[in-house]
Amino acid sequence: MTTNSLRSLHHHQYSFLKRLSTSESTLPPPSSLFLKPSSSTSTTNTLSSSSTTTFSLSSTTSSTTSTTSQPISFDTLQHHLSTQNFRQADEETRSLLIVLAGEAAQKRGYVFFSEVQFISEADLKAIDDLWKQYSNKKFGYSVQKRLWQKVNKDFTKFFLKVGWMKKLDTEVEQYNYRAFPNEFVWELNDETPEGHLPLTNALRGTQLLNCILSHPAFEGQEQEQEQEQEAEPEGVKGNLRDGPKPLSDRFFKPDYSF
Repeated sequence: MTTNSLRSLHHHQYSFLKRLSTSESTLPPPSSLFLKPSSSTSTTNTLSSSSTTTFSLSSTTSSTTSTTSQPISFDTLQHHLSTQNFRQADEETRSLLIVLAGEAAQKRGYVFFSEVQFISEADLKAIDDLWKQYSNKKFGYSVQKRLWQKVNKDFTKFFLKVGWMKKLDTEVEQYNYRAFPNEFVWELNDETPEGHLPLTNALRGTQLLNCILSHPAFEGQEQEQEQEQEAEPEGVKGNLRDGPKPLSDRFFKPDYSF
């Protein structure tokens, strides 16, 4: 009697331990709560699949491959322009061009003339439209392009026209670049030269400004702007066209570091 009871007890214990062992083998390892499969491997049976599957750490956040993949916002530029803060709007425009020109320009901190081609027509036109909208069409790249074409793309005459150069108080007629930022005009009034803003750095030459004004974004606007353009005063025309001395003799060394 006692022997049968002991055998029965051992039998129940063995069955319980066997069920417990089977249930534990089917549970995932604790580390699988934080890992996810990175690849799948075909197996011949379910018992060996857990030993042939590899895992990698799962990420809780997603990241973008580059900053330029995110949409560019013009809200800050619009805010500065709408509040007539043209000094900050000019800085924001320069920052936008750096971002739009690509990763190399962002690392460098300024735009090469050869990188202007990477700026889309839509983005460059959006910047120009905001400048024209909040300046009563007095500022903007397309405005500058029209004035540049009016002087046959002569940059010296263009700088005089938009007020980036000033006449010196000397006996001999001479001009020099304005000092940045104090000698530039940051208000919109009747005395502000047309096309005065936004500024473009010409310290390394005029190729950057040339590429901006020649960008496809501003093609086809010449006829429309020509109709809106008023006739220039005769005095201005005479000052730009007439000059008894070569331009190289009438200008000091430029300080055009904006």
